[in-house]
Amino acid sequence: MLQGVDSIILLIIIANVLFSMKGFDNYSFLDKYKFQVGRVLGKEKIRMFTSGFLHVDWMHLGFNMYALYMFGGFVSTLLGSIPFLIVYFGSLMAGSLYTLHYHKNEPYYSAVGASGAVSGVVYSAILLNPGLELYLFFIPIPIPGYIFGVGYLLYSIYGMKKQLGNIGHAAHLGGAIGGFILTLILNPILFTTNTIFVIMLAVPIILLLLFGDKLKSL
Repeated sequence: MLQGVDSIILLIIIANVLFSMKGFDNYSFLDKYKFQVGRVLGKEKIRMFTSGFLHVDWMHLGFNMYALYMFGGFVSTLLGSIPFLIVYFGSLMAGSLYTLHYHKNEPYYSAVGASGAVSGVVYSAILLNPGLELYLFFIPIPIPGYIFGVGYLLYSIYGMKKQLGNIGHAAHLGGAIGGFILTLILNPILFTTNTIFVIMLAVPIILLLLFGDKLKSL
């Protein structure tokens, strides 16, 4: 099992729970702080940050916080508390920026959730330990982290193209990219120690950045 929760992660979880609960009971609060393309392109850039502390329901909130609990301690232990915060909030903003870019012509597109930030943390954990074994609910055998990472990106790209479910696939992708880049910046020795895995995880990211805009026309 991965490292448990520490005080910083606990504070992030509490903030997510409190703000999300406020949004559950008060739609005007949710509407005021959610990510919405038209509003963000206007003067309400703060929505790119505040939306990361709101969720649509308990399942949405619980899944994100469980993933943060599972992987956050691992990243915080290996990188340190401040680098962890850089990865978390940097990935949150990366998720919002990529979502804004991909949906820039859809002014009413909206989203909430910590998925971008959490995706960055998960990807950071995989990059720090590619052999990390992950257990998914529907698969009884462990999956190596690097395989999950590549599969996760490919699924998110497909989901973004097909608009599968009520899921912010663009935020997942942006967050994963943010976590990947920030972890390498904070811990550049990974280029030497995990070279093959860095390349494996980088290839779909590079292809996405180069050809992502063509997804909508395919």
